[in-house]
Amino acid sequence: MTGTLVLAGTPIGDIADAPPRLAEELAGADVVAAEDTRRLRRLTQGLGVTPKGRIVSYFEGNEAARTPELVDELLGGARVLLVTDAGMPSVSDPGYRLVAAAVEKDVRVTAVPGPSAVLTALALSGLPVDRFCFEGFLPRKGGERLSRLREVADERRTLVYFEAPHRLDDTLAAMAEVFGAERRAAVCRELTKTYEEVKRGSLGFLAEWAAEGVRGEITVVVEGAPDKGAEEVDDAELVRRVRVREEAGERRKEAIAAVAVEAGVPKRVVFDAVVAAKNAPS
Repeated sequence: MTGTLVLAGTPIGDIADAPPRLAEELAGADVVAAEDTRRLRRLTQGLGVTPKGRIVSYFEGNEAARTPELVDELLGGARVLLVTDAGMPSVSDPGYRLVAAAVEKDVRVTAVPGPSAVLTALALSGLPVDRFCFEGFLPRKGGERLSRLREVADERRTLVYFEAPHRLDDTLAAMAEVFGAERRAAVCRELTKTYEEVKRGSLGFLAEWAAEGVRGEITVVVEGAPDKGAEEVDDAELVRRVRVREEAGERRKEAIAAVAVEAGVPKRVVFDAVVAAKNAPS
């Protein structure tokens, strides 16, 4: 009999948000793999629980080397509990590599649902929540950050990002540049903690606000792009969208097909616009 891998959500701020099952799993697991063993110690003390199993570290720096060890434990019948510093493992945190390896070996994987900064920020933002996409952390370098934002400039769904406080002003300024300064957004800071704050407004307003300095753990929620309608997409815009997709790594044929679908026009229209732009005198 193989063991079970348990992904456990941990509080994103208030320890009282911990689900009851988390304490049970921490007490009973054969192995507890933690992103930070010091934070795990504070968590177990706060919950009044003493793990009986072996505690090992599992973070970005040792994830590749430790995954095979944990898989061996699972194949030997162990119940392995994976916890990160806050929220759900694998969501911008270590975990995906271990889950993929366990699935490949037909090991059962289950979860203890817990708090999520993504869903909490989305719900508090006041922006549409019926459709959304999570983009994680943006690149640190300015050029790469702009390129990534351009990839989703026309995304109709609400966008959710994580960001470090010292980069927030640059990120919001870049978003205002790419998405438009009037696009609505919300900056959610220190969710569920003592100094929780949700700042709502246009990207231009929020970029100015953040320039004064912001502290804490940050989640940014951005309104999706407005529906321009097929009749409002001119040839220059079609060409721009194709180039954005090509810069992101798509082949031109696939990029043209995708732009045609999102703009609601025949592929031939997009193709002709790209060819005309290519042949236009510089």
